Amino acid sequence: MASYHLSVKTIKRSAGRSATAAAAYRVGERIECQREGRIHDYTRKQGIEETFILAPKDAPDWATDRSRLWNEVEASETRRNSVTAREWELALPSEISAEDRLQITRDFAQELVSRYGVAVDVAIHAPHREGDQRNHHAHVLTSTRKLEAEGFTAKTRVLDSAKTGGVEIEQMRGLWAELQNRALERAGEVERVDHRSLEAQREAALERGDQLSAEELDRDPELKLGPAANSMERRAKAMAEREGREYKPVTERGAVVHAARQARAAFREMRERLELARETYGIEREAGQGRVSAGLAALRAATAKDRDRTPEDFRERLANVVGRSRDQDETPKPEGRNYARERLKEIMEKDAGRDGQAAVHKLDGHSEYDLGEGTGRDRRKPSVNERLKDVLNKPREKLEIEDERDQEKEQEVEKDRDMDRDPGLSH
Repeated sequence: MASYHLSVKTIKRSAGRSATAAAAYRVGERIECQREGRIHDYTRKQGIEETFILAPKDAPDWATDRSRLWNEVEASETRRNSVTAREWELALPSEISAEDRLQITRDFAQELVSRYGVAVDVAIHAPHREGDQRNHHAHVLTSTRKLEAEGFTAKTRVLDSAKTGGVEIEQMRGLWAELQNRALERAGEVERVDHRSLEAQREAALERGDQLSAEELDRDPELKLGPAANSMERRAKAMAEREGREYKPVTERGAVVHAARQARAAFREMRERLELARETYGIEREAGQGRVSAGLAALRAATAKDRDRTPEDFRERLANVVGRSRDQDETPKPEGRNYARERLKEIMEKDAGRDGQAAVHKLDGHSEYDLGEGTGRDRRKPSVNERLKDVLNKPREKLEIEDERDQEKEQEVEKDRDMDRDPGLSH
């Protein structure tokens, strides 16, 4: 699925970095730094798909010469601790074409030029051959000074100030999300990205009454693997694929991330089935079907989404997700969180319609009566899942009889209304 990433970093002399070296590395070229007297040669670097430079309209002609451009940037800064460049790192959707990825990156870079008056150097990188093949990304390197006809002038303090910098970056994050979503829509993709925090997205979902989305967003941000763990997990995935077996994480961080992703995937499938069932039920009721018949049609539509799986298979899959997460509880994990189990416990407890842990208790292999007195169906209102299960377990003949009874009751009520409307009757 499409994911959002935009980060902003600075190139600082105090950290031993230079704008010339940063530019040479990202575009895979040879640049001689006149200030340092060093040559930065990255012409053997692979995986670079596109590079281009954008500058303001009144910029000097040398602005399109990459070596001259970044040497001028270095020359315009005189302090030992100067910030010479700023990098915007962008994740590009793998669901869209290379042409669309290039276009939305160019649009974003052009907005930086128009908004701040800076020079922009862009490099689009392909996924690493040993990594995730969806990891298309772009490095957008900008000057920290405005580029005008006479060269580099004033600093872009609006991005440096504590009061305005965060606001500006948040607006650019929103623009990047909008550009991606437009491209995804043009490509016919359903997925969308969102630049806001999970908490902000959850609050927005609650405000518009979307309880399902709020439930899905009620989680912690995904833990970052880091270079070492990411490399180990990539090798483990490749080996599992070659051997035709299921991938199992080999690091603690990998186990946490894998469990969280499985839980989110299971939740998305649950949501898709529920929405499909709701839509089918509404259509059947509008067509004149009784409640039971409409309910059966809704269940058939939901289970037909994957005909090779029954509802029991799907519940077993959820149980496996929780079980794998539970098995990992014995091993200490970063930040001490077990995302998959916590999320599924909350979701299934709410569906069970009680405050305890009945649903998860069932997944652990215990019966309903093991929870103690007062928790059976005779003491509480049955959940939606239980009522639908009762419907599925009834013989077809009994369902048809009940459906006929419902229709007879509706006809009797309609007759009573007709009698009430008859002006010839006295009361």
